[in-house]
Amino acid sequence: MGNGAAHLLLLLVLCYGVTMAVGLYREEKEDWRGDRNETHIDREEEWLLLQDSKPVVKTDAGEMRVLRNYGGRIIDRPMHIGFITMEPRTLFVPQYIDSSLILFIRTGEAKVGLIYKDELAERRLKIGDIYRIPAGSAFYLMNAEEGQRLNIICSIDPSESLGLGFFQSFYIGGGTYPTSILAGFELETLSTAFNVTTDEVTEIMTRQHEGPIVFVGDSRAPRPSLWTKFLQLKEQDRLQHLKRMVKFQQQPSQGEEQRTWSWRKLLISIFGQENKKKGEKVGKSPDSYNIYDRRPDFRNNYGWSIALDESDYQPLKYSGIGVYLVNLTAGSMLAPHVNPTATEYGIVLRGSGRIQIVFPNGTQAMDAIVKEGDAFWVPRYFPFCQIAARSGPFEFFGFTTSARENRPQFLVGANSILQTLRSPVLAAAFGVSEDRINRVIKAQREAVILPSASAAPPDEEEGVAKFERVQKVIKSFGNEVIMGFD
Repeated sequence: MGNGAAHLLLLLVLCYGVTMAVGLYREEKEDWRGDRNETHIDREEEWLLLQDSKPVVKTDAGEMRVLRNYGGRIIDRPMHIGFITMEPRTLFVPQYIDSSLILFIRTGEAKVGLIYKDELAERRLKIGDIYRIPAGSAFYLMNAEEGQRLNIICSIDPSESLGLGFFQSFYIGGGTYPTSILAGFELETLSTAFNVTTDEVTEIMTRQHEGPIVFVGDSRAPRPSLWTKFLQLKEQDRLQHLKRMVKFQQQPSQGEEQRTWSWRKLLISIFGQENKKKGEKVGKSPDSYNIYDRRPDFRNNYGWSIALDESDYQPLKYSGIGVYLVNLTAGSMLAPHVNPTATEYGIVLRGSGRIQIVFPNGTQAMDAIVKEGDAFWVPRYFPFCQIAARSGPFEFFGFTTSARENRPQFLVGANSILQTLRSPVLAAAFGVSEDRINRVIKAQREAVILPSASAAPPDEEEGVAKFERVQKVIKSFGNEVIMGFD
């Protein structure tokens, strides 16, 4: 009698827990919907697609757009996804921001300058390179290539942010647009700090009005900018002019990496070291890591996957963020699985496919077709799978909210947890015989990435009508403007 009462009590507690959990997930979806623009079409499967794309920088020379996550309480750690596009011969002016970034070079080549331990570190980044910029560290980005657009995907970790929008930029260089942080000081203060006249300070603080991303040494610039004129000076003249102009320097701050920034070092790096050989490294900061140079962690005839954690690239440890890349052949499936340690964010790099995500109570959270440029997120603990369209390969890249080794638990396949559990237990749980359960769970001989699935989205010709319907729901970011996929 006592055991029966205990079991009944346990059953009631479990039922209550499931009811509360489902209610919480539905409440979170409603909260998220309340924050969205009312023009969005309301669909159950919409909430796990990142669609709230906002421009934070836009000039003739380039732009940056950010996708914000409204996950609320069901997300273990918020993250935003940024897309930076820069035209040839352009500069994203020196700044520091209140969030850490993990850069991924999608197309083109970049030159990044970063103040690291009070020294300037410069790196040339190519397609596939990953590089971390800590919150509060001064940096700049350049696309110094001729005739090649630069496209960067980045994670934005707001855990150290001021909470003012997506993130807050503090522009070091600037004028009337963007406004330099130095402009907030009195002219006399700056004149004394720089040891120059107030007229010279005024000229420096009011000349730039082309925006945070500007052309340098390019005929498309609306007029020769301050940055371009610096580049046109002889090296000794540039250094002397900069030494006279920028002696205003902040004191080192105590922190995770003892980082500090200096106008003099940052600007001299831009205008005094342009003749360095391509690929030459300057400064002490960690190197970049190229994800395409790494051998896949898993590969079979149906695709491959790569996951980077802090043991592969130590700078990820400081952000607590992991990186992954998956390539599925036409029609194949990344088997249903769950991430017990992290929330996952994904961006489709190539092709199209289908994503299915499941609530903990066994109901469907999302079933959507995605294509190049679309982004999605999967809350921690939620089961999900990705399926490539039958028309071609499906490649997606992304970030996870943990820098530790990710150990996804596969629910189906030769390495699944069902294969590991004892068959009598499973037979009782599913209410079938052991023979029956064994035939089902052992029928699949492949692991992780499974062969062509009947659930795969149709070929383009077959599914035109379906794609048109889904396109009304899923806002595409556009290949040219946001992602720049050529």
